Amino acid sequence: MTTTTAPRRAGSSAYVKSAAAVAGLALFALTACSPSSSDEDGASGDAFTTREVTDGTTTFTVVTNPGDGPVLSYGKDSGVELLTEQIDGQEYAFKDMNANGELDTWEDWRETAEDRAADLAQDLSIEQIAGLMLFSSHERSPADGLTDAQKEYMSSSRLRNVLNAGPNDVEANVTWSNELQAYAESLATDDEPYVPVNFSSDPRSTASSGGNYNASGDISRWPSNLGLAATFDPETMEQFATMVSAEYRALGIGTALSPQIDLASDPRWLRVDGTFGENVELASAMAAAYVDGFQATPGEDGWGDESVNAMIKHWAGDGPGEGGRESHTEAGKYGVYPGDNFDAHAEVFLGAMDAAAVMTAYSVALDGNGEPILGGDRMGSAYDSARTGMLRENFNGVVVTDWGVTAGGTTDPDALIGTSWGADDLTVEQRHYEILKNGVDMFGGNNAVEPVLAAYDMWQADYEAGVNEVDADTRFRETGSRVLSMLFQPGLYENAYLDLEQSTEIVASQDKLDAGYEAQLDSVVMLKNDGGTIAASDAESWKDKTVYIPRSYNTGLAGLFGPGEYTEGPGLTVEIAEQYFGTVVTDEAVEDADGKVTSYTAPDLSDVDLVLVGMTSPQSGAVFANSGHDTETGEWYPLSLQYRPYTADGENVRKVSISGDILPDGTQENRSYFGHTSRTANESDLDAFERAVAAVEASGKDIPVITVLKATNPTVPAEFESRSDAILVGFGLSDQALIETAIGLSEPQGRLPIAFPASMDAVEKQLEDVQEDTEPYVDSAGSSYAFGFGLDYAGPIAD
Repeated sequence: MTTTTAPRRAGSSAYVKSAAAVAGLALFALTACSPSSSDEDGASGDAFTTREVTDGTTTFTVVTNPGDGPVLSYGKDSGVELLTEQIDGQEYAFKDMNANGELDTWEDWRETAEDRAADLAQDLSIEQIAGLMLFSSHERSPADGLTDAQKEYMSSSRLRNVLNAGPNDVEANVTWSNELQAYAESLATDDEPYVPVNFSSDPRSTASSGGNYNASGDISRWPSNLGLAATFDPETMEQFATMVSAEYRALGIGTALSPQIDLASDPRWLRVDGTFGENVELASAMAAAYVDGFQATPGEDGWGDESVNAMIKHWAGDGPGEGGRESHTEAGKYGVYPGDNFDAHAEVFLGAMDAAAVMTAYSVALDGNGEPILGGDRMGSAYDSARTGMLRENFNGVVVTDWGVTAGGTTDPDALIGTSWGADDLTVEQRHYEILKNGVDMFGGNNAVEPVLAAYDMWQADYEAGVNEVDADTRFRETGSRVLSMLFQPGLYENAYLDLEQSTEIVASQDKLDAGYEAQLDSVVMLKNDGGTIAASDAESWKDKTVYIPRSYNTGLAGLFGPGEYTEGPGLTVEIAEQYFGTVVTDEAVEDADGKVTSYTAPDLSDVDLVLVGMTSPQSGAVFANSGHDTETGEWYPLSLQYRPYTADGENVRKVSISGDILPDGTQENRSYFGHTSRTANESDLDAFERAVAAVEASGKDIPVITVLKATNPTVPAEFESRSDAILVGFGLSDQALIETAIGLSEPQGRLPIAFPASMDAVEKQLEDVQEDTEPYVDSAGSSYAFGFGLDYAGPIAD
């Protein structure tokens, strides 16, 4: 393989301590010097100050510039020297990161991120740029520190974009981040300039998902995206983004793999909870507020030390999976547009083009006739030149593939996630090349640089054959400039190190915890309140009351990560309920030899004052479970929004699917689930509700029954609405927020960001790609559970 290495600028040499090379500059005077010492309070007066900081593992120098100058940092053993400049009588510091004794454009923090990135991109080796095109697989254990595997991909593959999928433990994240940053500094040479590490993260602040990151209370907790949308308040969204981005930076994270802004046009889709709902205007407003909040820093005009790159996903909307199936797995690789409504999905993205980056979708997009929506071949988003071309017409930032798209779904059996939909017949190297030809910059989940360098050679060969308009060097440096902007924008080149004491003060600070909890309360949606069951109250009035919370179980769903996990317990956390009630009672259970419940018995409710039934949306599928297709039997089955088994035999069920693979004989596979029955893991939730209602009837008392639905998707309410005195819905909320709302300590303010359907027949009738076209449920009080509906104590909340 042939690669090229960019020459160093003239004058590049070992690190210098003299300013002779720049003496006599008319506009400013630069000097390379050893840092001066100061107290820990930072710069005072007219000169920058320095101090030494350690996290117990890594020691580094922190430089505080006067005025509005940025904070700088560099490792104790980095060899970095400082250049200084007098500006209006004040002495400012800059880092000489290539040791040439000159202040290059890319080292000058006064220049724009774009100009700095473009300048540095010309100095990087092609191997470095190829490394910048990699976005690592999930790193789940910051507490392990810098590992040999990380050293290997940082040194050999020049990888610098690392996905932090670990817990929020501040000390572990700070020490790990600092170790990797110091190692990155140590890899800089005369031929390959310094490139810091850009850590990224999927969302980690949703109140109901604390277990995903090993704790609750370790970071501020907010509603899910769908819950934030339920506030109908972009200001709440921006407050969330501003506070969470500060916490991300304190954990070392410079890029958010969010927001997910796919339009939730099919209520069955398995990632609805990560969206901003089904309304284009609301989703667009929330997306813009999210991006603005993450990429700004309070008190700064734009980017600052609390800013985080936002990556909107998944272009151009992954929501219309046929039957609600999800494109992480083969069952859901096709998105369908029977309503010819692609433009609405793209519109949400086009309103958030200020984002630093865009992530492509997985799915193959087909129109109502089963043909590619914008023409061309049946290809996943990153391979689809029509969709990526449309994106590049409107966006000049970084385009990233979703994770695993260069691994074959059918040809690479060792890949945990293989999603090269439409490109399985290509080699891994060819997949990289095809993606680069579409204007994509980075490969999600890839740690190995070799296929990228092979794609460089393929590009160059096609350029020399007259196929490509520009040579490989030009194409790669274009991407290098874009990706480097994501490192310059949040200031990683100035200050990549973390002060453990400062990070500890920022993450989960009381103001953030309080704001997140208030947002949770504001997002709760009350759908029913028969006879004022839920009314304003005070905590003291519940201290002597008894509440019954039924138990249920979930059989779990087998998926890519193993067999389904059986779980069992009360529908709301008893320990939290005990903070508000004098007594909490629940069911008695009989278990078999494997510890699985065979039956429940409700308690005597003679002394019970309130029943709170905690339920979760019907779970008939999961993102990583190939849901909708039984690969052992070949059966396709429906994803359902009701608890009891649903057999898809109505007149609106497709007998012939829109999507399907093209078979060897030229016909199309039929993925219809007509006549087949759903498979729901938590049907026991409805059993718990019915058991509670029966126990109330047996008591002979008029005990209010409040249904508390923890929603990830819309739910068909017909199975429980008429027998519920009140219904609350929370999207990604803590049990505490739901319980406080149920007993009247907080008045509901939320509204539905997506309609709750009248029936599964109504779900079948709606079109996967068309928003707000599902017939909404109408309850016993005559309320329509349509988009935007919600009650407060006085009645329906006005628009």
